[in-house]
Amino acid sequence: MKDADEARGSTGVDEAPPAAPERRETDRKSQAVRRAIRSELESDASDRAAERDVSPAQLKPVIELSHVNLAFDVPILEDVSFTAHEGETIAVVGESGTGKSTCLKLILRLLVPDKGTVCIDEEDITELSFEDALKVRQKMGMVFQGAALFDSMTVFENVAYPLREHTDMSEDEIEERVREKLQFVDLDADRVMEQMPAELSGGMKKRVGIARGMANNPEIMLYDEPTSGLDPLTTGTITRLIKKLQKELTVTSIVVTHDMRAVARMATKVALLHDRHIVFFGATEDMFASEDPYIREFLGG
Repeated sequence: MKDADEARGSTGVDEAPPAAPERRETDRKSQAVRRAIRSELESDASDRAAERDVSPAQLKPVIELSHVNLAFDVPILEDVSFTAHEGETIAVVGESGTGKSTCLKLILRLLVPDKGTVCIDEEDITELSFEDALKVRQKMGMVFQGAALFDSMTVFENVAYPLREHTDMSEDEIEERVREKLQFVDLDADRVMEQMPAELSGGMKKRVGIARGMANNPEIMLYDEPTSGLDPLTTGTITRLIKKLQKELTVTSIVVTHDMRAVARMATKVALLHDRHIVFFGATEDMFASEDPYIREFLGG
């Protein structure tokens, strides 16, 4: 294959051969996606400007991964560091198999790093006992990729489950809390509380999953592919809910996702994993404006 220098014409300007129809169509779609993402970023420009007016030094660090290394049979993460401050939404992105969901397991203290530290509210959780780790987890809500609702329980029982397991709330208090959370995710409590998960659409299941995750009023929400398998309209609903949690309740969120349009809508910062390392961590708009060759390739040209 000719290299770039060999492809230059007499003017010194790169002269690529005409693209095949398939390549032209791929490029056209990539450009359309990038235009749509830029539009998402521009529509939120005022919100992002307001967020930048608050210095990170004024906000407490809620989640901190510092020089984390983790390996099983092969290395998974190497020297991974990032910080989520109070009220930030961090999107963790990257190719499949780069360790994105592993970051969530480290934050939940389901895994312990081989080297480095994981801090929640400035407390290193890597050496905690099982019982103390459970207490830290009470600060967190988790939304799984498939919503992971209990099929044999009604919507009410699903959302009430963490309240019955981890609080001393009365049944009246639990019902009030369940109604409050279902209303927050734009579901009609009277209509859905007695429904079974099998009766719900994919988007409704995700919203019930969010309601269950926030039932204990956590300060941290963790999401594993929250928009996977959803149509564009429902995806928009889920991303708006994640932003709503950030804006109205100052929840700190970590979102693992492949959906870059959703990232443009909801994330304040992005952590891009590649080859076991974080190769970019910073403001969402800075990533989409980057000229770095790998970042451009990852974003689709």
